[in-house]
Amino acid sequence: MNIKEFPEVFIPVFVAIDVFALLPLFISYTKGLSQEGIRKVINQSIMTALFVSIGFVAVGEGIFRVLGLTVNDFKVAGGLVLLVIAILDIVQQEHKSQRKGLSTTVGVVPIGVPMIVGPALLTTLLVLLEHYGAVMTLLSLLLNLSIVWILFRNATAVVKIIGKDGILAISKLMAILLASIAVMMIRLGIENMLK
Repeated sequence: MNIKEFPEVFIPVFVAIDVFALLPLFISYTKGLSQEGIRKVINQSIMTALFVSIGFVAVGEGIFRVLGLTVNDFKVAGGLVLLVIAILDIVQQEHKSQRKGLSTTVGVVPIGVPMIVGPALLTTLLVLLEHYGAVMTLLSLLLNLSIVWILFRNATAVVKIIGKDGILAISKLMAILLASIAVMMIRLGIENMLK
């Protein structure tokens, strides 16, 4: 494990989660809940995100073998999916539809999945796993989920400090970075196929 490479693993996961775009949605979904209810939602969402991510990573390679896919196939396909997601995030006015929910089960769906763990994160994790191994990829996932937990715990204060326009700007920047990562994945996949 080369610790100098850790930023190369951490940043794509951070960008794929896009926690700043999730904060206003999190506030919307938990509006009306007690402090205890909000804490329960936060814990549910982080645990759901962790278990779904690890489960997907665990079976991902097996699915590749069964279907006869290569990592390069997945890089190109995953890169195209990430590129589409990033472009939609850039051009859409609202990141995701906002619905208010008063149930403490919103931590599992939709906050845990698909808001935290969506196609962008799952694709990113599988590609990082192939390049950097399980230890760095899972460490990056844990660190990023810790950041999400901290920001969710302080969501209202963070939104007040940054402001809704600031959050929108950060979210669009994350989408541009995600598009760049997607293009890199497509390029690497094609280059490796041509070797």
